[in-house]
Amino acid sequence: MLNFISLYSGSTGNSLFVESENTKILIDAGVSAKKILSALTSLQSDINEINAILVTHEHIDHVQSLGTISAKYNIPVFANSKTWDAMPKQKDKISYYNQKHFNPTEKFEIGDLTIEPFPIPHDAANPCGFNIYHENKKLSIATDLGHMTKPILEKLEGSSFIMLESNYDPEILKCCSYPYHLKTRIAGPNGHLPNQMAGKTIAYLLKSGLKEVTLGHLSKENNFPELAYKTVIDELIESNFDENSIHVSVASRLAPSKLIEVS
Repeated sequence: MLNFISLYSGSTGNSLFVESENTKILIDAGVSAKKILSALTSLQSDINEINAILVTHEHIDHVQSLGTISAKYNIPVFANSKTWDAMPKQKDKISYYNQKHFNPTEKFEIGDLTIEPFPIPHDAANPCGFNIYHENKKLSIATDLGHMTKPILEKLEGSSFIMLESNYDPEILKCCSYPYHLKTRIAGPNGHLPNQMAGKTIAYLLKSGLKEVTLGHLSKENNFPELAYKTVIDELIESNFDENSIHVSVASRLAPSKLIEVS
């Protein structure tokens, strides 16, 4: 068994849930502790059963309640050294015993899950995506990507399921009320991934056995679920793939997604 649920995903906050038969983890805690507890309760899962929290990077929409949850429920937190150094307010709340360091280029174990971090292009200290393995199953988390690279594609190959960023539509971004410097950051090489590139990435990975994708980290101002979905499907059709060859869903920023059983 390897299950995935997006608890919350978007520019307003992110937290993901992965479980096997014997291990339960969160990836990021970028909304309030109250919201994470509420989401877990709705899934009939207990916060006290969480074995660890993985951190992709230190931005507030990924670590808002990290220290609070770790301290209150005695949960180990796994982050790389540069990310720990970049989030001192969270680090100060977490006991030394629960501050776990990983090498961003080496696999490590949490319970019966194997975690493989990989570097991603984003304007943070040392941001990571994750491949998570259990038995012969592989799922991947790849959000906050300024652009797609060949090394990232290679890391994602062989995944049955991917949580992939589909953050913005370029035309909406151009016309939105954001200041120029913020628009430039989002669209830049260390910003976020647009819908069309998400579609191209999925089309490429279909050739290596990808079965299901959840589009995540959608911008509240510069995207909407129907547009992200349609753009990705159009890209698959443009690449001569049958849109029914893969199941594509869009994660909500407000509530947990459906449970995905990775096969």
